[in-house]
Amino acid sequence: MRFSEGPMVCRDIYVEADPSRVWDLVTDIGLPARLSPELQRTEWLDGAEKPAVGACFAGYNRHRMAGDWRTVSHVVDLDERRVFGWAVVDPDGRYGDPVPDPERPLATWRFELEPESTGTRLRQFARIGPGRSGINLAIDRTPEREEQIVAFRLAELRANMEATLYGIKALAEEPDREPV
Repeated sequence: MRFSEGPMVCRDIYVEADPSRVWDLVTDIGLPARLSPELQRTEWLDGAEKPAVGACFAGYNRHRMAGDWRTVSHVVDLDERRVFGWAVVDPDGRYGDPVPDPERPLATWRFELEPESTGTRLRQFARIGPGRSGINLAIDRTPEREEQIVAFRLAELRANMEATLYGIKALAEEPDREPV
């Protein structure tokens, strides 16, 4: 797969909990920082305190090969207890010109929840591009390895998603857990 093809990864998990309970967890932007090895912390921006279309939050990331960097995410899709999606931009120009436009994100992320049996089917998606990101820096250095670089990054994202989804599942299924 090539970068220009908009590589995507999707993982899903069944959670034995009501969608409202799962929704509270997936819309807590700080939770993935506790579960994922790459995302270190998040913070709402410009007075936002919760997800709403147009709201923004910063993400502070760390990767063993790419170092530390900041992104800004724009909430672009929100359907209560069903869909939470955001477009990630490079406000600092780490990967080229600063691109604060969510129409040209370096990645797009999305949670989808669907009632299933007595619980919830939870899906997480990520699409790389079309804006430049760290993957482009690696491809620029060794363009003949583009497909391997993209495959490696997708595998990393898949592993990070699984850590997040299993963490959400464990929290949602705790019998004495209070609602968020």
